[in-house]
Amino acid sequence: MDLLHLIHPGYVLAALLTLAVANAVYAVWPMRGRRFLRILITSAVGIVLGQVWALIGLPALQLGDANLLPGVLFALLLQPLAERLTPRALRLPR
Repeated sequence: MDLLHLIHPGYVLAALLTLAVANAVYAVWPMRGRRFLRILITSAVGIVLGQVWALIGLPALQLGDANLLPGVLFALLLQPLAERLTPRALRLPR
């Protein structure tokens, strides 16, 4: 049975965009002592906010079904908040 029709291409593209933004921020951002999971979570929240931006109908740069420009901008703007995510909030072992 072919299950590929159940997965929307926009979800795959958003997941890949989230990973690409998180890796780029982790490599370039000046605060190198942070955990990758924190950067990944804030990047994912930013990409989701970009998708909400598209659902509202505001102008944006689309890449297929994913809203590219606002998602990346939100992900970059949320990166300073990654320091406020504590291990207790993330349930991470120290």
